[in-house]
Order: sequence, then structure tokens, then C-alpha cells
Amino acid sequence: MTKPRQADDYNAPLVDRGGRSGTVLRILLLALVLIAAAGAFVVFKRSLDNEMVLGGLGVLAMVGIFFLVSSVIGFIEVMPQHQSDSLARAFLNSHPDGTLITDDKGRIIYANAAYGALTGARKATEVQTLETLLSRHRESNEALYRLVNGLREGKEGREEFRLLRAVGPGSSSSGAHWYRLKARLLQQEDNGAKPLQIWQITDITAERDDQERFFKELQNAIDYLDHAPAGFFSAGRKGEIFYLNATLAEWLGLDLTKFLPGSMSIGDLVAGEGLALIQSVQAEPGLKKTVTLDLDLRKTNGQSLPVQIIHSVTSMRDGAPGESRTIVLAREKSSESGQSASAAAMRFTRFFNNTPMAIASVDGEGRILRTNAPFLKLFSGVVSRDDLEKSPSLETIVQESDRPQLAAALAAAKDRQGDIAPLDTRTPTDEARYFRFYVNAVIDQSDEAPEEAAIVYAVEVTEQKALEAQMAQTQKMNAVGTLAGGIAHDFNNVLTAILLSSDHLLLQARPSDASFADLMEIKRNANRAAVLVRQLLAFSRKQTMRPSVLNLTDVVGDLRMLVDRLLSGTNVKLDVQYGRDLWPVKTDLSQFEQVLINLCVNARDAMPEGGTLTLRTRNLTADEVSAFNYSYMPAEDMVLVEVTDTGTGIAPEIMDKIFEPFFTTKDVGKGTGLGLAMVYGIVKQSGGYIQPESEVGKGTTFRVFLPRHIPEPAVAAEAGAIDSAIAAIGTPTEAPAAQQPEDLTGSAVVLLVEDEEAVRRGGKRMLETRGYTVHEAGSGVEALSIMEELEGKVDIVVSDVVMPEMDGPTLLRELRKNYPDLKFIFVSGYAEDAFARNLPPDAKFGFLPKPFSLKQLAVVVKETLDS
Repeated sequence: MTKPRQADDYNAPLVDRGGRSGTVLRILLLALVLIAAAGAFVVFKRSLDNEMVLGGLGVLAMVGIFFLVSSVIGFIEVMPQHQSDSLARAFLNSHPDGTLITDDKGRIIYANAAYGALTGARKATEVQTLETLLSRHRESNEALYRLVNGLREGKEGREEFRLLRAVGPGSSSSGAHWYRLKARLLQQEDNGAKPLQIWQITDITAERDDQERFFKELQNAIDYLDHAPAGFFSAGRKGEIFYLNATLAEWLGLDLTKFLPGSMSIGDLVAGEGLALIQSVQAEPGLKKTVTLDLDLRKTNGQSLPVQIIHSVTSMRDGAPGESRTIVLAREKSSESGQSASAAAMRFTRFFNNTPMAIASVDGEGRILRTNAPFLKLFSGVVSRDDLEKSPSLETIVQESDRPQLAAALAAAKDRQGDIAPLDTRTPTDEARYFRFYVNAVIDQSDEAPEEAAIVYAVEVTEQKALEAQMAQTQKMNAVGTLAGGIAHDFNNVLTAILLSSDHLLLQARPSDASFADLMEIKRNANRAAVLVRQLLAFSRKQTMRPSVLNLTDVVGDLRMLVDRLLSGTNVKLDVQYGRDLWPVKTDLSQFEQVLINLCVNARDAMPEGGTLTLRTRNLTADEVSAFNYSYMPAEDMVLVEVTDTGTGIAPEIMDKIFEPFFTTKDVGKGTGLGLAMVYGIVKQSGGYIQPESEVGKGTTFRVFLPRHIPEPAVAAEAGAIDSAIAAIGTPTEAPAAQQPEDLTGSAVVLLVEDEEAVRRGGKRMLETRGYTVHEAGSGVEALSIMEELEGKVDIVVSDVVMPEMDGPTLLRELRKNYPDLKFIFVSGYAEDAFARNLPPDAKFGFLPKPFSLKQLAVVVKETLDS
């Protein structure tokens, strides 16, 4: 048996079986050999005559048994083989925490002296496992159970528990004790061996007592702060309130039982522009700053509470705002006269800091003397509260180019002049924001501020400037559109006369004639001119459109091959991103294809060195449309088409001009400047919107918004019935194309009404060559007279829309009064919708857009007569 240990022997371990395991195995092997020899002695003792041999075997057997028993009871001490083992044991032996090492089955391999002292064990036989010590108490047993399960999963853990008595049966310590128990795994050098379990137990009763005393004192401080005669709140870096005392909560009418840290901010407590005053307090990096401010707090019932606050704010080392502490002092009610003066001062302060205008007083040199809260808020990026202590010059908050005007206004105020014109300017730090300054001279200087020369009022007019620019741009575009439409109308009349005359000459010429090629060139160039006219009409939103319900996925898919051909031979890559389940839109298919082609061609030309052209479609709900923050666009469901390039971008100074006709940045002969103008007009005439966004050197994005088409119930039902019928009989592989009449001759009587003589003469001659009898009129009034002369014996009327005295729609209404079945064709360079809205909904008529050829005129007349 091991003798009892003395108190100074605890620098050595109670149990240590880990370091001599290899040597013990060798001793056991030797003992087994010796015991085997002893067994042989017993079995073969009769065969052995040599007494000396017998005596030797007996001695070996006794030695083997001695080694075996000694290894089992730990009598033999084995010295460590490596110095690292000695250092590890020395560290564990001197560790103040009780340390226990067990194998995977809980058997003790090592226990240091601190473990023995903690559990009351003075010798190896008294060392108990943690399970034996802690299983008697529910709280410690549950903690041990959780740690054991964690070790089985390979997780280390930590638990704290409380016992009414100290651990260990022999412990003399009484009273409640707190313990901290840690557990982790230790991998052995032998990879095949299972990891050992290391347990550390520490008595943390003193530490817990200190914590309880600290929290008790803290609670006492909070109780005192809650019932202090002044309000108090603390806030984080972003202004979120973590704590406010009961006094302040009572003043504001807040229910503290419902208050959660971070659920409110300083802005929720402060009324009016007081938040700007608080935010203007900024400390130097890494330092603290405290100021006194007069402002209003907001009660829960909406009323204002005038207070004085002592606001202390810290700053982070990088200069970012830190946490803040604020003491709130209520206004004292004193004598009647004192209260009157205080109330007047309070009312002025509230008015001064809550006016929507930024106000500053300046001296004769333009130095800022004092400001209100909106001034600090409006110019927060230019001037701070600390700057005001140095009386900065007012000119520091305006752009350098506007400083002479400001100086002139201040000089006029210093000379006591009235009616000083307001000044519009921008700050040096943000050119996108506009401000308007009103400078008023101080005529009667007060005794308190004799240096005041002027009061400066400032308001932000950024939105007003944007609306003014948008209105000016809209008016300019409308004026240009009106001009373009008028020019296009006149051009159409000229081109129609040229096309009809060239067709007439071509009918009389043979391909072998010398003049035939010249006539074809005239007609070809007339058609080219007609394309330019159509682009002008598209910009003025007066071109002929045939809207239909479209799925943009199909439109973009059909155009993809064409766009690929446009990009061939370049280093531009096409990326098409289709939106899912796109809503239908209603627009003219051919016109919208022109929109996409023009945008793609412009994107290609903007990437001479190559890049990526992206076509993207998607649905936008009304909320998503509003998120774009385009003030001119209504919040409704839209379908978005985006054309994005990675090219050179558009300079900001020309962004407002890109949709104007004949404006182009391309070289002479490489562009007419009508492409984007046509795009703009088509999108607008389709009820949509187009918005460009560009950054020089990075690329441009054109966003086209088209309204979602929602069919009327009757139309939808009819379409559903048609779809059902088609499904029942089978869908044809290809719809038959519209067949034009082969025979364009006729014998009907035609009344041709046209104010342009060249067009009228050409049209009459062309129709007469087809066999028609033609009567001509130069106006609507003249047409009515001819109808009376002919007693209504006219089969069809072909009339221009825009004419003097009486226009085409009026003529139609007058003729239908007496001849309700009279067939009618309108000829116009404008869109059909431009005049159809002035006619009755049930009015039936044909339509022929200018300019037109002889064949087109003959086809429309023939089809209308046959219909």
C-alpha cells in the first residue's frame, strides 16, 4: 500500500499510468515467461534430477510472480523515456485546475495533485472518477452527461454547475460551491489507439461571488438611474437606443415593459429638425465630445416636449461615429416673469430649428455667425458644427463660379439695399444638388448681435430644377415633333407626285429604253426619301401603325438571327436573356422590330474594339416600376426590354439630345441622326417609355418599358372560343397569305379629293389608265358640290385627310348623311389613329398611307370596291 501523502507532496501526481505503458508491457511479458518456467518446473519436477537446476527454475518463477504482482499494483515506478513526457507531466502536475485523464471507458490513467486536493483524495486508492463524485447531484450529473455525449461525437465542451456541498467525501469545505468542468479529447501517438479523455474541474465559487456582487451593484445603479430626476438614454453607432430610464419614459409616455433594445432610434424621440442638431455633434477620431442643445422631444401622443440635453458622443479611431450618452433636462417652471421669458425663448428656439428653410446670419464679410438645424442638415457634407465655431465664410458652401454673385448680394445687404435677387447655385461637393439663396439685409441691428449684416435663407431646388429641365425637354421635343410632322406631310405630297409620275412613265417605257434606268433610279431614290419621311413621322408619333398583341419572347427570338448577322465580322458577342412567362403587349410588330434593330446597331457601333451586346426581357410589377424612380412613368405593370452594351458610353452633355432628329455623333455620311428619334417616337406611340443610362468608358443601357396588355373580357372570350375551335379541327401548318387581286382594272366612278394639284392630277391619270371614271375636287366643299351635280352617282370617294376649308373626316360625316353606304378611302401621310378618333366608332373606311405608288392605289381601290 502507498503511504498517505503529506500536504507538500501534492506537487507530484496521485496516479500516473500513462508514461510507463510500454515498459510495463515488457515487464508483463518477462513475468509470463518466468511463470511459464515455474509451471514447467511443477510438471517436469520428477524428470529433473539436478537439484541445482530445480532450484534455479524455482527462483525464476518467484521473480516472475514478483514482477507480475508489482506491475499490477503499481509498486514499480517507471521513469519516462523522453524529456517531452517529463515536461508534459510537470506542466499537468503544477496546473491549478484539477486534471483527470481517462480512457474511453472512464478508467483513470492520470490525476494531478490539484484534482486530489479538490476532491479530498490524499493517496492513489482514494482517487474517484467524476461519475462517482458527480452522479449524486442532479445538476452536476446532467452536466457530466452532456459532456460525455459530446466527447462521443468528437466535440469538446464546458459546463458550469452549483452544488450545495463541495465535491469529494473527505472535503471539509461547507456551503454552496460553483464548479466549471471542461472536457476534451487527446489523440495518442499510436494512430490505432483510441483517444484519451481530459477533464479539468475548477472551483469558481469566488469568481461567481464577484460576479454576483458586480451585477448587484449594477442593478442598484440602474435602479438609481431609473428614478433620477433627469432623463437619460444611450445609443449605438447608428443611433439605435439601447437604454432609456424610467424618468424619460414617463415624460414621453413610453411603456418600458414593451421597450426592446434597438427597437427605437434617436430620430424616433426627437421632434422636428432636432435630429440634425444631434447629428451635427462630431468628435475628433478616438475622442469624446459633449455639448448642450435645446430641442424638442416627441411624446407618444404627438405633442412636443421642450428639453435641454447634454449630449456626449464618442468617435471611432477611423473617425466614424461611435456610441453616445445623453442626459435630458426638463424645462424648469420658475417665477411668472421668468417663465414668460423662458417660454418666449423656448418658442423662438422651436420655431427657429423647425422651419423648413435653412437659415444663417452672416456679418459684413460674409462669415457665418449662427445657423439653425435645417442649415446644418442641408449642408452637412460641406459645413459642420465644429466649423461654425471658427466662423467660416458663406462662400465655402457654393461653387467657385457662383461666388462673385454671392459676394455682390452680400455687399448689397451690407449697404442696406432691398430687393436682392435670389441666387441659384450648387455645392462644391455635389454638383447634382441645386440650392436657392435669399439674402435679406439686417436694417435694425440688435444689441445682442451688432455684427449681423444679413440673414440668408436657403432651400433645395434640385427636384424643381429637374422638373424644369424635363418640361423644357418635353416642350422642345414636342415643338420639333410638330415641325417634323409638318415637314413630313409636305414631303409626302411631293414624294407621292414623284412616285405616281415615275410609275406613269415606267408604264410607257420599255426596259430597253435609255430612259428606263433613269426612271428606276428616280423611283428608288423617292422610296429612300419616303423611308426618311417615315422616320420623321415616327418621331412626331404620327406614322401609320398596325398594333397587335405580341409576345416579346417570340419577337426577340425571331430577331436573334438577324442581329447575329448584323454582328458578323465584329468582336461583339450577343447574349440574349429571356424573361419567364412574359406578359403580352400591344404594338406594331414591324415598327417594334425597327426599334430593337436600331438599338442593336447603335450598340454594335459603340463597341469598335468588341464587347458584349445583351438583350434582356422581364416582367415588372407596379412596385418594381416605381423602384426605378422615373417620375414621368406611372406605377403599373410593364414589360421591360433592355439593350446593354459594353462600349464607349454617352457623354453626359449630349444625353439630352440623343433623341432629337438629325442629331448624330457619327461621321458625315454614316448616319442621318433619325434612328433614335424614330425609336423614341415608336415607343411613345405604343404607349411606352424609353430611358437611357450610360457611363463613359463602361457602356450604355436603353430600357424600353411597354404597358402590359390586358384584353377586355369579351375579346378574351372570343379569342378563347377561336382557340378552342382551332384545337378541335387542328392547327394549319401555315396560314394562307393575303392574296392581292390579280385584275386591278375597274369601271367604277371615283371621286378623288386632294388639295395638292400634282398628287390629284397624278392619281386621276393613274386611275383612268385602269379604266375608272374619275372626278376630281380640290377641297371638301368642292367635293360636296360635285356629288350634288352627279346626283350621288359615285361608287367610291378617295380623299386626303388634311385639306383647307373642310378636312377629310368632316367630308365623310357630311356624305354619309345622304349616302350611308358610300365607300370611302382616306389618303394621308399621318397615322390612321390621328384622325380616326374624330370619327364615329362605327365609321367604316379604307386607308392608304402616303407616299404610295400606282399599284398600291389601284389595289386599295379594288379591294374596297370588292369588300
